[in-house]
Amino acid sequence: MGEIAERFRRVAAGLTRTIDEVPDDAWTQPSPCEGWNAIDVVRHLTTWIPGPGFLLGTFGVATDEMPAVDDDPAGAWAAVRDAIQAGLDDPTIAGRVEDCGPPGHLSFEAAVDMTCIPDVLVHTWDLARAAGVEARLDPEEVARQAAGVARVPPEMDLAMRASGHFGARVEVPSDADDLTRLLAFHGRRAG
Repeated sequence: MGEIAERFRRVAAGLTRTIDEVPDDAWTQPSPCEGWNAIDVVRHLTTWIPGPGFLLGTFGVATDEMPAVDDDPAGAWAAVRDAIQAGLDDPTIAGRVEDCGPPGHLSFEAAVDMTCIPDVLVHTWDLARAAGVEARLDPEEVARQAAGVARVPPEMDLAMRASGHFGARVEVPSDADDLTRLLAFHGRRAG
């Protein structure tokens, strides 16, 4: 198994555990994502990843039959998670290169590394905050992603924020921990 496959497995396990801990009455609680509640966080991950213009659609990786996220958020996430993991664990799919739009031509595993891993990681925190449960975040991946966002060039930072996918960067002290710095890059306050 490749390094990206293992990293995705750990990050996805954190989201799975977090989803499993959400109390039934917390799915409608607001999340740190403006205009979204807890179920919307899971809805986002279970609709854009398998979408025809994005990861699974671009690479032709099919999910098993997926329940409606409103009826079974854990089942919907499991279908997407398992499809991504199966693609990463299959060397033919993991290494397949496709045109991924603005980032250019990427292999499946490179696309997962660039988009899915950070999105699942940060949205795990969002879901935990909305539901009032512990965020199940892999500390190694938090450190890796925090180091990565610290190297984003200013012109790419502007383009990412102009896309509407990122909120305004939050200023944090220079000695802030990895999670605080990662969340600040994504427009969130850790406190």
